[in-house]
Amino acid sequence: MFKKILIANRGEIAVRILRACREMGIRTVAVYSDADKEAAHAQLADEAVYIGAASPKESYLKADALLQAALSSGADAVHPGYGFLSENASFAGMVESAQLTFIGPSAASIRAMGDKAESKIRMKEAGVPTVPGAEGLESIYAFEKAADEIGYPILVKASAGGGGKGMRIVWDANDLPEEVDAARREALHAFGDERLLIEKYIPDAHHIEFQVFGDKHGHLVHLFERECSVQRRHQKIIEETPSPLLTPELRKQMGDAAVRAAKAVGYYNAGTIEFIFDPSSSMFYFLEMNTRLQVEHPVTELTTGLDLVQWQIRVAAGEPFPYAQEQLSPRGHAIECRVYAEDPANGFLPSTGKLLQFVEPRGPGIRVDSGFRAGDTVTHFYDPMLAKLIVHAENRETAIKKMGAALREFVVHGVVTNIDFLQDVMSHPDFSNGKVSTRWVETHFNWLPTSEPSFDALVAVSLASLSMNAVNRKPGIVHEHDPYSPWKTVNGFRI
Repeated sequence: MFKKILIANRGEIAVRILRACREMGIRTVAVYSDADKEAAHAQLADEAVYIGAASPKESYLKADALLQAALSSGADAVHPGYGFLSENASFAGMVESAQLTFIGPSAASIRAMGDKAESKIRMKEAGVPTVPGAEGLESIYAFEKAADEIGYPILVKASAGGGGKGMRIVWDANDLPEEVDAARREALHAFGDERLLIEKYIPDAHHIEFQVFGDKHGHLVHLFERECSVQRRHQKIIEETPSPLLTPELRKQMGDAAVRAAKAVGYYNAGTIEFIFDPSSSMFYFLEMNTRLQVEHPVTELTTGLDLVQWQIRVAAGEPFPYAQEQLSPRGHAIECRVYAEDPANGFLPSTGKLLQFVEPRGPGIRVDSGFRAGDTVTHFYDPMLAKLIVHAENRETAIKKMGAALREFVVHGVVTNIDFLQDVMSHPDFSNGKVSTRWVETHFNWLPTSEPSFDALVAVSLASLSMNAVNRKPGIVHEHDPYSPWKTVNGFRI
C-alpha cells in the first residue's frame, strides 16, 4: 500500500480524498495556488506544496509542476480527483513514466474514451447502443447532409469536450451554419480542438449514468445507476439513485451495456458510462464515458456501502475488487444537491465574495462534502460549487423530505446561492413524480426573469430603501460614516 499520495486537485474533492487517505493511514500532500493559500485542503493535508502561477486556475493544469511536487515530496502515487487533469491521458502517462502510480485508469483507456467520436465507434463495435449521428464532419455541406438524414432537432457537440462546452441544440436547418461556427469557436477555446460531431437530439430525454468499477486483474462490475436529469446549461445540479424511471429489466440491460462498454477499452478503477434514455420508447443510448471519479459518487457510496475513493486507492495498489455482480445490491435511496454560489434568478451567473456564515446541516442520513468554511472567499477563478449536500433514506419519498429539511438548515451568507432554487425543485410535483428531463429546468421554472427590471422600478426600489433608512438615521451623521447607508451593507445583495 502507498505511504504518501499527492492530491492534484483542490476544494471539496481534495478534502474528500485526503480524509479517505487518513482513514487508511496514508500521508497526504496537497497543492495550492495563489488563491488557495488558506483553503481547507491546503490546511488539512499533512504537507502542502505551492504551485502558484500568474493565473491561479492554470496552477492545477500545470502537469510539470504537479509531477515535480509529487517527486519532491516523496509521494508514491497521484490522485487527480475530477476536473483539471483527471482525464488527461498525457498527465497519466507522465505520472507512470516517473515510476509513480496514477490513481485512475490507464492512459490508453483515457485516450480511447476521451474523444467522443472515437468512443462512439468503439461502442458500436462492442454492441452498445449509440445515439444516431455522424462523426468526422468538416464542411458545412457535410453537416447539412448528415443533419437532413438524421432529422431535426439535432445536437452539435465538441468531439474532445464535455461539461456542455461546445454544445448547441439546432431546431431548424436555417440555424445550422451559425450554430456550427459558434460550437467550433467554443470547442477550440475550451479544448484546443475544434472538431465536432452531431447527434439526434431527444427533447424529453433523461440522463442516466452507471458507475463502473474494475481492478487490474480483469474483474469489472457496475455499481448501479444515477439519475442526473435535473440540469442547467447541460450541467448537473441534482443526482439520485436509484432512478425512479428504471424497471429491473431495464436496469439489468443498461448495467450489462455499461460493463461491455468499459471492458471494450480494458478499463480499470472508477469510471462512469453515461446514457441518454428516451422514456417514450424505453430506448437508451451511449452518451460518453467519464474516465474518473464523478462529482455525484456519494449517492452510490451511501446506497452500496462502499467507499469508492478508498477502493480507487486499493485497486491502484494492485488489490483485487472482491465483489461479484450478484453480490452487489443497493439499499435505500440517496439524493445529492450541488450547492453553488450562483444566482438562479440571473441566469445562474456565479456569485463571489467572502463567506460571512457557512453553517452545514447535520443529522442522521445527512452528509456534506465541502471545501469551504466560514471566512473563506469565493473567487471567480474556480467552479462556484460550495458543497455537495447528500441525504440517504429508506425510500425516495422520505429522501426528498429529508433533503428539503436539510436545505432549510443550510445557512450561507456573503454570496448568492442556489439553495432556494433547490428547495423549489424538491417541492415540485414533477420532481416528486420523477417526471423531469434534461430540459426540465429551462422549460418549467417560469419565475426565472427573462428581462432586466425597468428603470422606473429600480428608481422606486432605491428611493424606498433610502426612505426607510432615513427613519433610523440620526441627525448630524456625515453620509460617508452613515451605518444605515445601503452602500455600506456587506452581504450577498447586489445593488
